[in-house]
Amino acid sequence: QLQLVEPGGGLVQPGGSLRLSCAASGTTSDYVGIAWFRQALGREWEGVSCITGGASTVYAESVKGRFTISIDGAKKTVFLQMNSLKPEDTDVYFCAASENFHSSDLLSVTEYDYWGQGTQVTVSS
Repeated sequence: QLQLVEPGGGLVQPGGSLRLSCAASGTTSDYVGIAWFRQALGREWEGVSCITGGASTVYAESVKGRFTISIDGAKKTVFLQMNSLKPEDTDVYFCAASENFHSSDLLSVTEYDYWGQGTQVTVSS
């Protein structure tokens, strides 16, 4: 079992930066990858980025070149560095962990078994 907690989030001006963190507790060997998703009320989930146990990374086209996902050496905390933020990045951001990938779509919500509670990111002047 894994528990995921996402402190951070907040309000930032357009063009600014913010770093989200996702702290995993429990048996960290239970997951093969951790991803960030985002969702605003009434909208579909969007997979933002994923990092696998082998440190491979995947990014949505909408954030490539602006966001960077990383993991600490103990594999207990995953970070999402968000630069050049835009108003359309405003969303609730969730981290999620997968026990086992069943497809090559690592940014699909159906691949993930454990979820954090979400943290609000607001990009506004």
